[in-house]
Amino acid sequence: MNNELGRISALLKGDRPTISFEFFPPKDDLGFENLRASFQELKKYSPDFISVTYGAMGSNQERSLAVVAEFSSQVPTVAHLTCIGSTKESISNLMTQYSNMDVAGILALRGDIPSDFLGAPLGDFKTALDLVDLVRESNFEIGIAAFPEKHPESPNLQHDLAVLKLKQDSGATFAMTQLFFDIDTYFNLRSSAEASGITIPIVPGLMPIANVKQVMRMAEMSGAKVPVHLVERLSEANDELSSREIGMEFSVKLAKDLIAQGAPGIHIFTLNHHKAPIELLKATGLA
Repeated sequence: MNNELGRISALLKGDRPTISFEFFPPKDDLGFENLRASFQELKKYSPDFISVTYGAMGSNQERSLAVVAEFSSQVPTVAHLTCIGSTKESISNLMTQYSNMDVAGILALRGDIPSDFLGAPLGDFKTALDLVDLVRESNFEIGIAAFPEKHPESPNLQHDLAVLKLKQDSGATFAMTQLFFDIDTYFNLRSSAEASGITIPIVPGLMPIANVKQVMRMAEMSGAKVPVHLVERLSEANDELSSREIGMEFSVKLAKDLIAQGAPGIHIFTLNHHKAPIELLKATGLA
């Protein structure tokens, strides 16, 4: 795309906040049926686009492709693509399949190195920038990841910004953030990015806090800091229902504040469920 405006970046630079959802490939057929049901419910709210995750080292590849194949014909779809452990040939073959599915874009990611990694060859790619360079040779719009609280392996935010700038210069046209709970981290990232010459839209990723234990576990895994006042309120909850109410109240306020202060949209991590995302959309006035 060479930084030309594509379908996704055009939406994110539009005159209204976008709505989008992230799904992950299910582990079994029952999970796929549940995902289909959630997708159909969320589709009623006219999402601008969706994204489908793809496991590091090519895990869940077949199911990820199956989800993309089914959903991309119904809603503009961004296919996550991790490159660690892959060859250029295998990635090129995947992109051919995605091209046949008419995906709206590729989210170019390095992918996590598995905890049981024993030093086997990691393929032709060392970083996500290597993947951006390869995808640039295709006709796909390129998205990249952004980290409001810096990448876990990065020395500091300035290093992250330098990498983002390199990816933008190599053809990326939009970015999606990792999970976060502190609104200041998002807008600090945006202002720092602009000061560094980064002009692509950065859409915030938001996970509704409906299943508190699950979300807190994912926050810990990703390194996202949970505000002290939220932890204190959740610790005072008497039961799961009370915890959910507190979590959703916080999520709704975060979404409202993000939109009010100029975020280009909200990318909702659905965890393949529909009730909490719909509740969030209605409460924020986006539905």
